[in-house]
Amino acid sequence: MPENETTAPSLENLLHETRAFPPSSAFAAQANAQPSMYEDAAADRLGFWATQARDLVTWSTPFTQTLDWSGAPVARWFADGKLNAAYNAVDRHVEAGLGDRVALHFEGEPGDTRTVTYADLQREVSRAANALESLGVRTGDRVVIYLPMLVESVVAMLACARIGAPHSVVFGGFSADALRSRIADAEAKVVITADGGYRRGAPSALKPAVDEALAPKEGAPATTVEHVLVVRRTGQDVDWTEGRDVWWHDAVDGASEVHEPVQVEAEHPLFILYTSGTTGKPKGILHTTGGYLTQAAYTHKYVFDLKPESDVYWCTADIGWVTGHSYVVYGPLANGATQVLYEGTPDTPHRGRWWELVEKYKVSILYTAPTAIRTCMKWGEDVPAGFDLSSLRVLGSVGEPINPEAWMWYRRVIGGDTAPIVDTWWQTETGAIMISPLPGVTATKPGSAQVALPGIVADVVDDEAHSVPDGGGGYLVLSEPWPAMLRGIWGDLQRFKDTYWSRFEGLYFAGDGAKKDEDGDIWLLGRVDDVMNVSGHRLSTTEIESALVSHDVVAEAAVVGAADDTTGQAVVAFVILRGEHADRATTPEGAEEVQAELRNHVAVQIGPIAKPRRILVVPELPKTRSGKIMRRLLRDVAENRTVGDATTLADSSVMDLISAGLKKPSSNED
Repeated sequence: MPENETTAPSLENLLHETRAFPPSSAFAAQANAQPSMYEDAAADRLGFWATQARDLVTWSTPFTQTLDWSGAPVARWFADGKLNAAYNAVDRHVEAGLGDRVALHFEGEPGDTRTVTYADLQREVSRAANALESLGVRTGDRVVIYLPMLVESVVAMLACARIGAPHSVVFGGFSADALRSRIADAEAKVVITADGGYRRGAPSALKPAVDEALAPKEGAPATTVEHVLVVRRTGQDVDWTEGRDVWWHDAVDGASEVHEPVQVEAEHPLFILYTSGTTGKPKGILHTTGGYLTQAAYTHKYVFDLKPESDVYWCTADIGWVTGHSYVVYGPLANGATQVLYEGTPDTPHRGRWWELVEKYKVSILYTAPTAIRTCMKWGEDVPAGFDLSSLRVLGSVGEPINPEAWMWYRRVIGGDTAPIVDTWWQTETGAIMISPLPGVTATKPGSAQVALPGIVADVVDDEAHSVPDGGGGYLVLSEPWPAMLRGIWGDLQRFKDTYWSRFEGLYFAGDGAKKDEDGDIWLLGRVDDVMNVSGHRLSTTEIESALVSHDVVAEAAVVGAADDTTGQAVVAFVILRGEHADRATTPEGAEEVQAELRNHVAVQIGPIAKPRRILVVPELPKTRSGKIMRRLLRDVAENRTVGDATTLADSSVMDLISAGLKKPSSNED
């Protein structure tokens, strides 16, 4: 039995003895957050947000109007004010005499290091902004960023913000096809990438995916990209298109380190970030500048109790996801934080790599995902026990609901039974944390995000949009606008309205199920639509089904998310093969060959994160008489539950065949 199972206290007994962990008096006395914040925000919500905007953000033109909701559901926050996000993240700290403060402790996976002060960052961002302008990028042009976790990644985002060019960061694990669709939808003028990055001890190429994404393709529109800016990271050989491709060091290193930030209106687009949708086509979530920056800075300061003079902060998220935008780049840097930036994985070159970095830099605030926590649990307590983690004073969880067992392990093993855990709920669409305990104020509960932050109004409602009583369950909704809310889906206002505002009139529907406990605290139950949450990454079942059906051997496919102890949800696919290929799966060896082929195909079409955990070749899918696939029944099978009511199926015997097939072992699982 693993060590953590033998030494951990009984969760059931612990929760029976004490339902919450109150903040220590010493922590509460020094905490940034105060209980009165809830009262202040409830009494004057807009006044509360105006105060945060003035206290935490520097405006070149002060705003006079806090919120314009006349165009609901599109909000305008602080709309008559002007500012620059990069100036707020960098220049103002240098002007305040903090230029020598470390902004980034960079650690590459191979062990290379780099220390970047705020003065260094100002010079780097200014040079990059000048380089982008020399390549023809102007205010309003879109720039796609496809990079590993490097200092240049942060610099690139801030350089775009500095000139008012909205950036769209694409996760480096996504395929060329996924990159192509995002470049085309944003109509990007420039792509910033690298020859590659390091992952699990070896270089991994990136530039070839960009070349493929920009290559002419039948039926696809001509690319709008004029230049590809390439960071040399691994030294791999790369193909080169003269006149289009430019080395980062050639364009940036020689550029002037003096650049005047472009002051933009508060509602000027800051970035587009694509997230999976239920229709297969990724949604370009649009965030603007003033409201987003306000809430990112506010939540980072109070949820993590940041003390910028003394704390070392580390968010383990990649910049390709919204967590990396809000809690690696804009929130921490706006608050003048010192943080760790790590390129690699938690088990390279050894399973103690994260804890080694915590010890090395004396990290005091750690923000990571439940998937990572559960993985570390499996590796055993002896791994973190080999390092000094006493510097940690606040722990955060993000990306998916955290199960109580992982919460307790995180607190006990990593936090020394003293560090408060902030279990945060928010989305790409919300832009910043919405529901979370406040350290020093909230008595935390294992597994619960608990209450909406001051200034946020959230509720759990039933099918008729009535608030459920304490102890009841339903749908998580947001009933009042918030500063960092998305302003729409890029180029598709109607889809924005249909996706988020059509389920309940006047309410933003998050797409998550939730319940209230007897104290009224909120517990997230996961997605209620067909978007899966795999390791904190949202993936569309429709998008994966489309990728499967695009393979020559597949006639039809259905994909579901099945509960998984490590990743939260795992992708399980059910496929029908085309007639001429059906015989391939009649033997165990043939079935495994088909499964491997299809899993790799999905990885190429979308990215490795979307690769199905299991693929089952079936003779038929469970359909109603009207032809609708009953995914509810497939989830039952995938999670080894008793299959629910199948009376509406055209042929209920199909479920017996599917159930029997799924129980067969497959060597293609990983």
